[in-house]
Amino acid sequence: MEKQILKVEGMSCGHCKNAVEKAVGSLPGVAAAEVDLAAKQLTVEFDSSKLSLNQIKEAVEEQGFDVV
Repeated sequence: MEKQILKVEGMSCGHCKNAVEKAVGSLPGVAAAEVDLAAKQLTVEFDSSKLSLNQIKEAVEEQGFDVV
């Protein structure tokens, strides 16, 4: 398992947090996805043999947020 912390811009409320956690958490190979709104960060644990970091970034961006 690999653990990454991504900086995500544009999240401001509980709905934003839930949308990102749900989108990333539903990807195959993701063990955990947790958003810290105050820090504007997404912490994700995933199996890098099943999923790439770019695929995680795309899932976040499809929800309307920017990974920086």
